[in-house]
Amino acid sequence: MKLVPIEKRSGLTREEFIENYLKPSRPVVFTDLAKDWPAVQKWTFEWLRENHGNIDVPLVDNHMHDADKYFQIAKTMKFGDYLNLIQGGPTDLRIFLFDIFKKAPELVNDIRFPTIMDGFLKSYKFVFFGGQGSITSLHYDMDCSNVFLTQFQTRKQVILFSPEESRRLYHHPFTVMSKVDPINPDYERFPALKGAVGHETTLFHGETIFIPSLWWHYIRYIDGGFSLALRANNSIFTAVRGGMNLVRHTFVDKSMTKLLGLDWQHWKERKAVENAKEVLTEQA
Repeated sequence: MKLVPIEKRSGLTREEFIENYLKPSRPVVFTDLAKDWPAVQKWTFEWLRENHGNIDVPLVDNHMHDADKYFQIAKTMKFGDYLNLIQGGPTDLRIFLFDIFKKAPELVNDIRFPTIMDGFLKSYKFVFFGGQGSITSLHYDMDCSNVFLTQFQTRKQVILFSPEESRRLYHHPFTVMSKVDPINPDYERFPALKGAVGHETTLFHGETIFIPSLWWHYIRYIDGGFSLALRANNSIFTAVRGGMNLVRHTFVDKSMTKLLGLDWQHWKERKAVENAKEVLTEQA
């Protein structure tokens, strides 16, 4: 497996972004897309704890995608206590896909929707918090939107793969998930992964990564920290595909998981291996 660095750009115009990154579905890191957001200076651990520490937040852990857990909340905690936890050291507890703006509507005044492209979904604003060493497993987003992920205060490692790499990543059918770990690749278990090409960066405070629609992403919290994801859709076709993904997840995958449990999980793993073998056969 090869990892190549993701380009970092400042001063990108709307026209340059659309022609060089959006249309060809190519990731990029903006160093200055969020430079005018009040949140960049305002949202510190201390400020969030002092002003919004009493919010109850749902937490997940690294087992959230296990067949017997499947997106279950691990526990809830006061936001201030959670911020203390992730500042204190490593933990796998994360705030995942959480709309904090429903709990604290005034926070919306601290961000700005970019004009770098059209189609931003203003009702879908999610924050992600995690402790040092916690990870978000390899997946692509179910709704198939383009994602603009802005990092605050600390560092986060992001690894992306294009949709063309799906079979090499042992994509589990009826899901948007892969069990591949790009940090510690297991080539005995996943031999087709050797030929995959990924794209990697470290995201720093105030930087925004553009994750194109359908691109796989794996995220590791280098430090305990947080980010905000804004979503945009520039194609009716990806919107339709996102709807199909939701149907597969809700009516097929979740139903089969409840019915068959680990047997369903094992079938998906076997099917992923079969699909990956096709790639190796095509190369031979």
